[in-house]
Amino acid sequence: MIPLRDENPSRRVPVMTVLMIMINGYIFIRQVMLGNALPAFIADYAFTPAVYFQPESGNLLHLLAKQIPLVTALFLHGSLFHVLSNMWYLWIFGDNVEDRFGPFGFLVFYLLCGISGNLFHAVMNARSAVPALGASGCISGILGAYFLLFPRARIVTLVPLLFVWTVAEISAFFFLGFWFVLQFLNGFFHLGSKTGAGVAWWAHIGGFLAGAVMMPFFVRRRR
Repeated sequence: MIPLRDENPSRRVPVMTVLMIMINGYIFIRQVMLGNALPAFIADYAFTPAVYFQPESGNLLHLLAKQIPLVTALFLHGSLFHVLSNMWYLWIFGDNVEDRFGPFGFLVFYLLCGISGNLFHAVMNARSAVPALGASGCISGILGAYFLLFPRARIVTLVPLLFVWTVAEISAFFFLGFWFVLQFLNGFFHLGSKTGAGVAWWAHIGGFLAGAVMMPFFVRRRR
């Protein structure tokens, strides 16, 4: 199922949502321009569970430096489709969540969900030497918040019906619930695999759960 838009207008211009889309797009363009230097850049700034869990000698600065990829990985993407799909979901669902959190609260929430997703991915794939990158954990957290805030909102969705695609309005409760079940099934199926089929499923799951849990602490009271 592919979401096209939601029937849930926001009251304010989603400044931070647009800013995040612009920043992610700009960084992806810069990635492409790196050429042959890109693999080394990804190794340094993407998040690799096996590297994160390597034992330390007690050097505090080195320990702090290992936390940097938890954040930098959130702004890197592996392909044009990867960044476009993430930003599309952010555009559809982010404006309403930002409307309820405010721009600054939304930014903090966005980053915390992404970090939580990376950590959850690392716990479930502690030996993985495959760098994880992308804003999927952040977006998943927004979906978790949206799931609780707007369960009755209608999502205009492109749905496959046998060999034909059709457009239908689906409740956010069903659309996002179905999305989460798919992430969980894929994560369970690929648990322990070396690559996880190239997708950090547990980052999606961890981000979604973190977003649902943290949501009440970020919602601003309506006037």
